[in-house]
Amino acid sequence: MDVINPTTGQRVKSYPEHSPEEVQSILEQVHATYLDWKRTSFSHRTGLMKRAAEVLRTQAQEYAELMAVEMGKPVRDGRAEVEKCAWVCDYYAEKAESFLASEIVLTEARKSFIAYRPIGIVLAVMPWNFPFWQVFRFAAPALMAGNVGVLKHASNVPGSALAIEDVFRRAGFPDHAFRTLLIGSRQVAQVIEHPLVRAVTLTGSTPAGKAVASKAGEMLKKTVLELGGSDPYVILEDADLEAAAATCATSRLINAGQSCIAAKRFVVVETVRREFERLLVDNMKKAVMGDPLQEETTVGPQARHDLRDELHAQVEKSIARGATLLLGGEIPDDPGAFYPPTVLTDVQKGQPAYEEELFGPVAAIIPVKDEAEALRVANDTIFGLGSAVFTRDLQKGERIATEELEAGAAFVNSFVKSDPRLPFGGIKESGYGRELAANGIREFVNIKTVYIQ
Repeated sequence: MDVINPTTGQRVKSYPEHSPEEVQSILEQVHATYLDWKRTSFSHRTGLMKRAAEVLRTQAQEYAELMAVEMGKPVRDGRAEVEKCAWVCDYYAEKAESFLASEIVLTEARKSFIAYRPIGIVLAVMPWNFPFWQVFRFAAPALMAGNVGVLKHASNVPGSALAIEDVFRRAGFPDHAFRTLLIGSRQVAQVIEHPLVRAVTLTGSTPAGKAVASKAGEMLKKTVLELGGSDPYVILEDADLEAAAATCATSRLINAGQSCIAAKRFVVVETVRREFERLLVDNMKKAVMGDPLQEETTVGPQARHDLRDELHAQVEKSIARGATLLLGGEIPDDPGAFYPPTVLTDVQKGQPAYEEELFGPVAAIIPVKDEAEALRVANDTIFGLGSAVFTRDLQKGERIATEELEAGAAFVNSFVKSDPRLPFGGIKESGYGRELAANGIREFVNIKTVYIQ
């Protein structure tokens, strides 16, 4: 596995892949650990998980620099990501026992209750865009529930994968409670088939999710899938346009636009369309694109050159089919995989900017005549991960978010974000199941009925 620095295009380091024999050995070691780990107390797990949070905070700069080199994340964003990982560790350390407490149910029995018990090895297939956070939001609840974890990370971030394994080891977890498999995508099916693997969680593209779900379904193994998104942000005519434009630009540029829940499609009522366009362009222009190891950088390169080129092709095709370019849209004369903050308007059905996920710093403005059309267009997508509506009428905003927007999350006057305290996941081709909160920790447990006569 070669690590190519997306800022320079140069190879940084190579990692040897695990052989099939090594994969078999790792799975056996992880399962053997599970047989003891599942019997540990919540208080014991809590102490270790809190130590994991301490390790993360102590090494935050080191991990941020690792992410910057492997996939181009600005170091200040990397430190924030590490802190969020520490937060989710602390959260489940404090909440897991209450989330999984047995629940008495009154029946004709002398005693009957619901117990939540671990199931074994959970395989995680994770992407490169948030190389620490995506992993910890599965690993913290899984380990606190008494499960053990095996990680197949994206092939361009092997250093991050091994660093995460080391976090748990340094925190005092058993050596094989959480392991990384350095394997390619073609080997994932074989791991899913392994009898010691009991469940699979995947964050990634919709095609990857379908492939994993198909194999897991064949093997009758539970899955949670968090897949692509083309989040609509609805801008109504009574919105605070300055605040909305600033929020929308922030969401669109998070992680250089490489986020499943980043704002992607801006559905704007025609009466405020021109002013919103002006404000959004002004805010997008404020981004500082450059070396992610520099503190002033807010937008780093795309994670890989091929991904940058695919994004540019989507922009060019959209323009060829009638979209208007307001900002950016040109590949810089630079060795890195950079793509500038870009704004398209006059986006309509039939263009990639309308139909597809734009996984980069490209905003697509879709003008509509009124609120009714805005909601129809917002829901006119195969995806259903996140959504937002901007309006000064909070009662109307709550109604639209609750009843109208077809997504796993709907925000009012704010950009979509994940939070350990709230369930996270999508509908339609954005996947199924939930991570985080009480819902997330209960996805990979045996919900067992106990009946005593």
